[in-house]
Amino acid sequence: MAVKIGTGLVEADAGFDSFAEAAGRAALALGGAPADLVFVFAGAANLVHVEQGLAHVQQRLRPRALVGCGAQGVVGSGREVEDGGVAVWAASLPDAELQPFRLETLEADGALAITGMPQLERAEAMFMLVDPYSFPAEPLLDQLADDYPGMPVLGGLASAGGGSGSTLLMLGDEVVTDGAVGVAVSGVEVWPCVSQGARPIGPEMAITAADANVIQELASRPALERLKTAITELEPAERALAAAGLLIGIVIDENRPEYERGDFLVRGLLGADEETGAIAVGERVRVGQTVRLHVRDSESADEDLREALTRVSLGLSGPPAGALLFTCNGRGSQMFPSPDHDAGAVETALSGAPAAGFFCAGEIGPVGTRSFVHGFTATMAVFPG
Repeated sequence: MAVKIGTGLVEADAGFDSFAEAAGRAALALGGAPADLVFVFAGAANLVHVEQGLAHVQQRLRPRALVGCGAQGVVGSGREVEDGGVAVWAASLPDAELQPFRLETLEADGALAITGMPQLERAEAMFMLVDPYSFPAEPLLDQLADDYPGMPVLGGLASAGGGSGSTLLMLGDEVVTDGAVGVAVSGVEVWPCVSQGARPIGPEMAITAADANVIQELASRPALERLKTAITELEPAERALAAAGLLIGIVIDENRPEYERGDFLVRGLLGADEETGAIAVGERVRVGQTVRLHVRDSESADEDLREALTRVSLGLSGPPAGALLFTCNGRGSQMFPSPDHDAGAVETALSGAPAAGFFCAGEIGPVGTRSFVHGFTATMAVFPG
């Protein structure tokens, strides 16, 4: 049976009434189809009576699984509310197996252990919303990549802007303030799409000496020397962008004849040692990996998002049913000159298919066969119809 998705967005900060109205709009968009999986995202101003709001959503939609979180802002179909609002995303997934979960950390023998993991042997995808102050998302993603290679993990780090202790996560009719919540999905197709908002410049370079996150040599020369040479060879406009903020793209999947922009994991350049010529980057690296300089500005971010969406759209065999969107709270009006950029691009690329999501403090999505926590990205899960 076909997947059907409905969304509801309320811009007003009316507490539990905003939850109720958003849920009603999502139900109306489903046209009588049952809501199997529901995501709820709510801005800080609507979280005072979150339990009552959640009860309204449960009563209206009666989903098999519900997950959600508090957020700085929310996203609906073609619209972004960067501060406040409530968004409800509801999907009828008649053939899907859904495993909602809550993850917590426990200290055992001086090490952290994670409890609450679902069974993932048959999972098509895993969605996860994380408290960034209490839960080690990146080590878990590393372990999942080793245990379940190729399974995409999508979602985001929740933050309503109040710092440690302010995170609210939703699971069913329960509200928690730490750990992570989510749902593992099987029996339904999910297409991940990650736009890192950057574009490659300069030549590809092989890492020839490295230790942890420090690159010592590129193409058998001191890494800093090689970077300086690459920058001097750029066009003036690209040199200006590099001067404003240089990024490093690291190829994760080397088994490709050539590398496109979506094949690079983009990370910041953390520092350089003039004496040794080594550079430090925001990711562990190894000898043999290929890297390339990247830059990020509004034009690059717009181009990258539209290219990523085009790749997904061309891969679908039919019209999309809808999408979940996890976008960085550093995007929106802080990155783009016009409002509703990411939501509008998704709506256009997916021919008006409904989408909803939230502004994250870090986005989770795959590059190659592994999932990572990103920054300044727009990460999506597209559901074929």
